[in-house]
Amino acid sequence: VGCFECCIKCLGGIPYASLIATILLYAGVALFCGCGHEALSGTVNILQTYFEMTRSAGDVIDAFTLIDIFKYVIYGVAAAFFVYGILLMVEGFFTTGAIKDLYGDFKITTCGRCVSAWFIMLTYIFMLAWLGVTAFTSLPVYMYFNLWTICQNATVVDGANLCLDLRQYGIVTVGEEKKVCTSSESFIKMCDSNELNMTFHLFIVALAGAGAAVIAMVHYLMVLSANWAYVKDACRMQKYEDIKSKEEQELHDIHSTRSKERLNAYT
Repeated sequence: VGCFECCIKCLGGIPYASLIATILLYAGVALFCGCGHEALSGTVNILQTYFEMTRSAGDVIDAFTLIDIFKYVIYGVAAAFFVYGILLMVEGFFTTGAIKDLYGDFKITTCGRCVSAWFIMLTYIFMLAWLGVTAFTSLPVYMYFNLWTICQNATVVDGANLCLDLRQYGIVTVGEEKKVCTSSESFIKMCDSNELNMTFHLFIVALAGAGAAVIAMVHYLMVLSANWAYVKDACRMQKYEDIKSKEEQELHDIHSTRSKERLNAYT
C-alpha cells in the first residue's frame, strides 16, 4: 500500500502539459534537424550531378557555402532546444510542486515568479523564431515542388521543352546560366532518380517538424502563462494566510492578556 501511494503521489506531481509540449518539441526539432540535414546533403548532390555546379575557390560565398552554414545552424538548433526542453520540464516540475503544496509548508519565492516570467518572454521569442524558420523552410519545398511538377509534365506532354533556371531562385548569379531542360539527358536522369523524390519529401518532413516546433512553443506559452498565474495567486493566498494567522495570534494574545488582568483584579 505504501509503495502504491508513493507511486500515485509521484504521478500526481508530473507536469503532464509540459511533458506533452516537451515531447512535441523534441519530435519537431528532431524531424527538422534530421530531415533538413539530409535534404541539404541531397541538394548538394543534385546541384553537382545534374546542374554541373562546382564549389567556388577562395572565400566566395556560393550556394554550397550557404548550405554548409545552414548545416551548422541545424547542429546548434538541435543542441540548444534539447537543453531548453529540459529547462522547461524542470520549471514545470517546480511549478507543479508549488501548486500541489499550496496549503503546505512550501514557500513560493519572488525568484520563482521572475524565472517563470523570464521563460514566458524567452518562449515567445523562440516561437517567433520558429515561425520564421517555418516560412524559410517552405522555400525549398516550393522550389522542389516546381521541379517535381516539371518532371511530371514532361512525361505527360510529348515534345514539351520545359526548363528550370536556377537564376530564378537566386541560387546562382545572373551572369551564370545553370539550367536543365526536359530535352537534356541530365534532366531525364534526374527525374528518374530516387534522389530528387527523396530530397523533396525530406524537405516536406522538415517543414512539418518546424510546424510541430511552433505548436510546441504555443503549447509552452499556454502552460507557462497558466503556471505563472497560478503561482501568483498562490503567493497572494500565502500572504493572506500569513496575515490571517498573525491576526489570530494577536487576538489570542489580547484575549490571554485580558483574562490574566481579570484574574488579577478578582484576586
